[in-house]
Amino acid sequence: MAKPVYRKYIKIDGHQIWSVKWQKNGEPVVLLHGGLSHTAKWEKKILPAVAATHEPFAYDRTAHGYTKVRPGYMHFDFQVKELVAFIKTVIKKPVHIIGWSDGGNIGLLAAIKYPKLVKSLVAIGANYTYDAGLSFDLDNVEVSPEESANFVRMSKQDPKLLLEIKKKAFKVWQTEPKIRLSQLKKIKCPVLILAADDEPFTSQMTFKMYEGIPNGRLAVIPGASHNLVSEKPKLMQAVIKDFYKSLSFPMTKMPNRRAKQQEKILRNS
Repeated sequence: MAKPVYRKYIKIDGHQIWSVKWQKNGEPVVLLHGGLSHTAKWEKKILPAVAATHEPFAYDRTAHGYTKVRPGYMHFDFQVKELVAFIKTVIKKPVHIIGWSDGGNIGLLAAIKYPKLVKSLVAIGANYTYDAGLSFDLDNVEVSPEESANFVRMSKQDPKLLLEIKKKAFKVWQTEPKIRLSQLKKIKCPVLILAADDEPFTSQMTFKMYEGIPNGRLAVIPGASHNLVSEKPKLMQAVIKDFYKSLSFPMTKMPNRRAKQQEKILRNS
């Protein structure tokens, strides 16, 4: 397990954001946790994929983990702006991004809206549209005693606030994200769409997302669910490592969807 260089609060846009940085072994990569989750929930699973080759950074988004609430939280536009502020304040140069679930969606939006800041993206269990047959029950919100205790321990906030946070998240997921396929086509950086074979949304949505991204790759982890990070961590890590071995456009021997782009590259080489 890679040891962090620091774990501390950093003021970003006037708000204290819980941030973590690990040793520098290459270019910076930002690790974006899932919705209603936090960095510590997945860092041990994702770090082996990048600790030896990159300079990993992570932070708990507003209303997640150790970071307290503030106005506007949970909407995807807010979370994308927070990511951009983190990159500009802490890292101060373009980054690679690995995002899980909501983190993947935020990465997609950042690659669309701020292309100069995103060098590559690994989107794990992402959904570019809310209208993708989501199987979660978003109408009933509950907070378990364990969730409440962890919330108080980490954020030092009123436990009653957690129910409000979860209600807001569920409401956002009913209408966001709203990325169009035409927007995905504008993404220029290499993107790995990494999904389980039993996600809480349709497989058709995953394939449309991959096929809509010009420099996209697709990996489907067999025998896994939306929690593939914990279910198949070594396979996930191997796929991510392979992605980073070469971010050049894939030149394959029997291209189909990539045939025209490969021909163009060969003509210009």
